[in-house]
Amino acid sequence: MAVVLGALAPVFLLIVLGFALKQSLMRLETQWHGLERLVYYVLLPALLIETLAKADLATVQVAGVGGALSLSALLLSGLCLALRPFLAAKCAVDGPAFTSIFQGTTRWQTYVALAIAGNLYGEFGLALASVAMVAIIPVVNVLSVAVLAHYASPEKQSVRTIAMTVVRNPLIWACAIGLAINVSHLPLPRVWHEVAEALGRSSLAIGLLVTGAGLHLEALFRPSAAAALTVFLKLILMPVVAVALALQFGVSGPNLAVVVICSSVPASSSAYVLARQMGGDAPLLAQIITLQTIIAALTMPIAIALVA
Repeated sequence: MAVVLGALAPVFLLIVLGFALKQSLMRLETQWHGLERLVYYVLLPALLIETLAKADLATVQVAGVGGALSLSALLLSGLCLALRPFLAAKCAVDGPAFTSIFQGTTRWQTYVALAIAGNLYGEFGLALASVAMVAIIPVVNVLSVAVLAHYASPEKQSVRTIAMTVVRNPLIWACAIGLAINVSHLPLPRVWHEVAEALGRSSLAIGLLVTGAGLHLEALFRPSAAAALTVFLKLILMPVVAVALALQFGVSGPNLAVVVICSSVPASSSAYVLARQMGGDAPLLAQIITLQTIIAALTMPIAIALVA
């Protein structure tokens, strides 16, 4: 447990620092929006390409890790959709609010997962978490956009529009490029590795600061039942389902620990941006992300320690 807490402490301290900077030194939204775009389009893709290009994939249980995480996301998505009539009838959850529950249950915070996996297992942990991203990101992006288009968007989105939203995701392209370089054994010049490593080292720290800046503590004074539901679904049920599937697939050791890390992180702050763009209940999602991030500081050490 001490090792796990030591790995998680810097991650959540950076999130707290990001929140503090937003309240004091960097109050303008435009400042954080620029940093978020820098991480999303440049720094994090560089880290993913470099990590996957150098990874020894023979030591990674790709099918088991990817299968467990993608199937758990699909199962929780199905559960959310099955709960939709009950939530509408008994809890007065409208379409936009339901999309926030859905995203809060299925989306995952990439920066937190990569940082913790790297802190615990070094380059191997980063490679494992990157493989997990290959499995999860396309699935949850397609489902999130489709659910928003159906339940929240004032204009129905075509299949082509939904597909293009996923295709334009730079993290998917970065994973694909890194894997292609790895499999093809394409030699890269030393200067590329030096530049990519320099960019990658800064990506997670800045990403965690941005995550902290996006928190809305004022939304926690009266947390809604919907937000509480997503805490249970995302931080408790999702890891349980993912671990059960991983064990069925024969996943063990660090591979199993990374499954827990990726399945137990809070929802992604990028989900809030998508909700604003497509008519979702953005204030509810801000409350969900904030509540999950705070509670994850308590639930993640326990979940990881049980399997690490």
